[in-house]
Amino acid sequence: MSSKSGPIYEVTFFVEPDIADECDSWLEDHVRKVMHEPGVVDCNIFSLGNDEQGRARRVVQHLLQNNEALDDFLEGAGTDIEGQLETRFGDQVALSSRVLREDRSPATIPGSSTDCLNCGTHLRGQYCGSCGQRSRGRLISLWELLTDAFGDLLEIDSRLWQTLIPMMVRPGRLTHDYLQGRRARYMPPFRMYLVLSVLFFVVAFFEPREQLGLLFEPEPELSSEEATSDALDQKQAILDELAADGIVIGSELTEEIEALEDVGEEFNAGFRIDTDEDGDCEVDVTDLEDLPDWLARRLTVERLQRICERTQIDGGKAFLDKLLDNVPAALIILLPLMALVLKALYPLSKRYYVEHLLFFVHFHAFFFLILSLQILFMRLSALLQIPETIAIITVVIASFYVPAYLFVAMRRVYGQGRIITFIKYIALVISYCLGFFATMLGAVAIAAFSI
Repeated sequence: MSSKSGPIYEVTFFVEPDIADECDSWLEDHVRKVMHEPGVVDCNIFSLGNDEQGRARRVVQHLLQNNEALDDFLEGAGTDIEGQLETRFGDQVALSSRVLREDRSPATIPGSSTDCLNCGTHLRGQYCGSCGQRSRGRLISLWELLTDAFGDLLEIDSRLWQTLIPMMVRPGRLTHDYLQGRRARYMPPFRMYLVLSVLFFVVAFFEPREQLGLLFEPEPELSSEEATSDALDQKQAILDELAADGIVIGSELTEEIEALEDVGEEFNAGFRIDTDEDGDCEVDVTDLEDLPDWLARRLTVERLQRICERTQIDGGKAFLDKLLDNVPAALIILLPLMALVLKALYPLSKRYYVEHLLFFVHFHAFFFLILSLQILFMRLSALLQIPETIAIITVVIASFYVPAYLFVAMRRVYGQGRIITFIKYIALVISYCLGFFATMLGAVAIAAFSI
């Protein structure tokens, strides 16, 4: 065999003993012809012992110049081998083939351990063949830590961008490829779902002045005289606006406004705010009589009154915080429920339940991403002073993209026609709305009883 490096196309022949000599003659003729093929560097025959079935084994190795020559050979002379054998010998000769390439990696990496520091497997090359960990020294630099942390964000061909871009512009592509076995190029589905859901809740509900109040100086509070003057200015501005629209405030209404001011009521932006701290938290017992017994034992009058009083103390802030804490869990519960709906809508698809679940994991990940982009766009448009009308129209168009995305994804993944997919799409949307309402109602109930 030639010492030149290049891919080797190896074919193993399993020959019945009574035609072994005839097959050897054919193989020699095959080698002479192949040597005249472009891109073939060398070709040799090797005889091996008989296999378990007593068949003679012959191995022919075709050495090619490079990968392009290998592709040309496989499309040309390489495809004729099996056909010629079947024509000449029928089923008396079987064959198998494979492509061999030279291992150019050194046995060990200079300066590194000969064994994987993670699993102990002997290393050949810069990655462990067992667990995949990179071979490196025990000491790593700060730059390596930053690269490990943000490499997927900075590398244009990383799995992050290979996942997000198809997910945004090609509905159903991720699910379809994943089910077809093309998975290594994409981020794992549940990891992507968790990352994008955390991103959404941070973008939507993170308030720097509230969460990081220590970093901001307190805003100066208005004195009582300034507060009263500010309220009167707001009231007068509203009255002037009404007058400009042709709406005249009568003397009776004006007297009523002045009387309310004397009582101590405040006007803020034209709305009346009740400052009475003794709110009515009385619960009508008759409203609880028709509840199921298991629910009535939990929704007691005393418990409902306590929830009402606690909510009034802080204006519902504690309740809202608890609700926001429960929303991610409610959405996770919604996923398997919707997967059951898809399982019912596609009973003849021969897909497992987890495949339907995967569809909704990808859809929810897309939904979180589009919502995050909408919120960031609205905030950026305000910062850049983009006209509000343009910003709103852009967000509305993006919102219409979500239901269209779901329909196209259903067609791509399940492969049915437009009409039948549209019928199932309507059923899925109705079920989704009901499921969303039910899970959010559960989140509200849990938040209310946990404050």
